[in-house]
Amino acid sequence: MPMHCARSSALLLLLAAPLATLANPYERQLANGLRVIVKEDRRAPTVAHMVWYRAGSMDETNGRTGVAHVLEHMMFKGTPTAGPGEFNRRVAAAGGRDNAFTSRDYTAYFQQVPKQKLAEMMQLEADRMRHLTLDDKEFAQEIRVVMEERRLRTDDQPQSLLFEQLNAVAFQVHPYRVPIIGWMNDLENMTASDARHWYDSWYAPNNAYVVVVGDVDHQAVFGLAEQYYGVLQARPLPVRKPQEEPSQVGVRRLTVKAPADLPVVMMAYKVPVIRNVEQDVDPYALEMLAAVLAGHDAARFTRHLVREQRLAVNAVAGYDSTTRGPGIFHLYGSPSAGKTRAELEVGLRAELARVQQDGVAAEELARAKAQLIAGQIYKLDSIFAQAMEIGQLEAVGVPYTMNRRMIEKLQEVTAEQVQAVARKYFRDELLTVAELDPQPLPQTPLARSPFAPRH
Repeated sequence: MPMHCARSSALLLLLAAPLATLANPYERQLANGLRVIVKEDRRAPTVAHMVWYRAGSMDETNGRTGVAHVLEHMMFKGTPTAGPGEFNRRVAAAGGRDNAFTSRDYTAYFQQVPKQKLAEMMQLEADRMRHLTLDDKEFAQEIRVVMEERRLRTDDQPQSLLFEQLNAVAFQVHPYRVPIIGWMNDLENMTASDARHWYDSWYAPNNAYVVVVGDVDHQAVFGLAEQYYGVLQARPLPVRKPQEEPSQVGVRRLTVKAPADLPVVMMAYKVPVIRNVEQDVDPYALEMLAAVLAGHDAARFTRHLVREQRLAVNAVAGYDSTTRGPGIFHLYGSPSAGKTRAELEVGLRAELARVQQDGVAAEELARAKAQLIAGQIYKLDSIFAQAMEIGQLEAVGVPYTMNRRMIEKLQEVTAEQVQAVARKYFRDELLTVAELDPQPLPQTPLARSPFAPRH
């Protein structure tokens, strides 16, 4: 699909721009350890304000899984100076939007508001960074909301359940084996004191950073950050110990039986992720391999498995090169009517084998590369996406200042490197296969709980 001409021009201009023109963003570290990163973008009179905490589900312990996400919910329950729900009300009154999200690697909170409301947002976030009210009654209500969220989004969603079980088998030691939302039994037994312990352990300025993108002056933002966040005290943080995943020594297989319309096959290969932006090669080649296989409508999976062979209803390849923990390259899809899960697995393997044996054509790589890199550049059209990109890179230990170099590294990937990673990592001893065996769907829809999540 051809790119819009204006965006194509923007892409070329960015990639050709001298480094001197890319000094923006700006950064300052406060005395309490909080880093403040500001990117000036004056195309609209708005601002995105984000607070990132370097603590996600991978930092949890057995028996308390899901506590990072539960604490995220509790962060909207108020402080001594701002009661329950007041945070959301004040953001809405300012004409903005706000939310939060928990991942395996981090927890983040954001507001996107008119630029003149930035000071108020900083005051609110700084207040709950240290003065959160963790009321037993509010917790008892919110934990029911989280349990219902788990039921709706995982237990009652067969593909989500399959993905959860796949991770639990693919990883035996690393905490990536645990779902972000937590195991139900842990949620059932969680208390407000568990959330308080998590909050006191990780929610400190020296374990956080603030990202501000929009129509602002960076020096003015630094001044506001000093005023509101600078008064908070740094605190000792828990010691993080490495939890390295042992080498896998053979293919692992599992089957999940759940009510569903279609069977599903998921394949997960252990692969590396970016640890050194400049020196690493394989993660960039793996990004390109995913794009070659399924990065656009004419990519190999859609062309061969869906259209020509009619073997699959859909077929997808997914890979994230930026994570704190170990990397996984996913292949998954649903077989067409009359085809089996085993046949689809053979088809997915055959596409990998073709790359291993024959490599990729120059034109094919060029198209995949254009699609992938354009997707990276298009994020610059959004203030919020720019803030997200800065925050996510920093959360996994990749300096946000290396973003342009990462795009250049993607451009430098060769067909030989794509073939090399296909040969190196796509072996049975690095593979976990999960199959969804669909069971009959219930005759009557399940009743919606009054504790269903609101967002």
